[in-house]
Amino acid sequence: MRQRLFFSVFAFLFVFSASRCTSPKQLLVQPQHDQVMYMGRVGKPSAQTAELYWSGTSVKLNFEGTGVQARLKDDTGNSYYNVILDGDTVSVIRPDTAAKLFTLGSQLKPGKHTVELFKRTEWDKGTTTFYGFELPQGAKVLPASAKPKRSIEFYGNSITAGYAVHDYSGKDSWEGLNTDNYVSYAALTARYFNADYTCVCKSGIGITVSWGPIIMPEIYDRLNPSDASSRWDFTQKQPDVVVINLFQNDSWLVNRPEHEQFKRRFGTEKPTEQDLVTAYQNFVKGIRAKYPQAHIIAALGNMDITRAGSPWPGYVEKAVAGLQDKKIHTLFAPYKNTPGHPRREEQQAMAKLLIGFIEKNIEW
Repeated sequence: MRQRLFFSVFAFLFVFSASRCTSPKQLLVQPQHDQVMYMGRVGKPSAQTAELYWSGTSVKLNFEGTGVQARLKDDTGNSYYNVILDGDTVSVIRPDTAAKLFTLGSQLKPGKHTVELFKRTEWDKGTTTFYGFELPQGAKVLPASAKPKRSIEFYGNSITAGYAVHDYSGKDSWEGLNTDNYVSYAALTARYFNADYTCVCKSGIGITVSWGPIIMPEIYDRLNPSDASSRWDFTQKQPDVVVINLFQNDSWLVNRPEHEQFKRRFGTEKPTEQDLVTAYQNFVKGIRAKYPQAHIIAALGNMDITRAGSPWPGYVEKAVAGLQDKKIHTLFAPYKNTPGHPRREEQQAMAKLLIGFIEKNIEW
């Protein structure tokens, strides 16, 4: 009942505007305007465009006026964005493969407003080009909000992505509106602390082996995850807290010697416990080299990697102990003991656990 209501509401709120022309009376706010705010790893290839790849990347504007639009194009047409107006999600949009103007808000009360576009889907579903906001005649751009004093960064798999978080049908499907990073434990935690948020995640990814051809150590330092030559400039910001929630996919695949990615990564020999511990340590060392002052939380859960008897929490504990770094912590979410990926309530439980841990153990 609740799920049907959820989709009914979003179906009603879904906004598609096919206008290709900008009225000469409208105010174009270009992507590189000083008052346009971004979160996450966003590409800025020109003054006229910005590119959004990763889950949880967003673009925001404060303005005064009665409406706002945005011009967007997606390379696949499979990306979805939450439209957040004055703090509330009011609609979801799906950019087309041709550049189009989307109405984000209309007939608003005169006065100050904030609009945000938040990428709810993963990078392999599409790269979106943002051409700017457009405001009606008489509207004006307002100063950007103060930059958050805190910054948090996540490295994760489908759990962190919010994969199938809205699918209560039992199919555990990412399709359509099912995946939503906005309600993942990662985004919930960042919003709780009013922190700048970066999410580097991919469903199916691991540290030593993935269901697909790429592992996190090969992609964690990219700006554009689809481009092997693309590099993120880690000096742009230094997060206070980094959360690593990986190994779930490794835990499955190391026991599947018939899988092509097992063969590619390991040949015929299953990795030893020490192999796994060393690989985890090496990945954390890479993060530490980029962020020498950050607190790093080595997290697991809440799928079967933390079930009773699982050896994987022990691997992570051993890896962290061997690093001898007082600012690296461990946190394991209890096994949810339900089928498929975590749903919204289970994501909320993970967020509550992480928030409590940070409040108790980290000064930032």
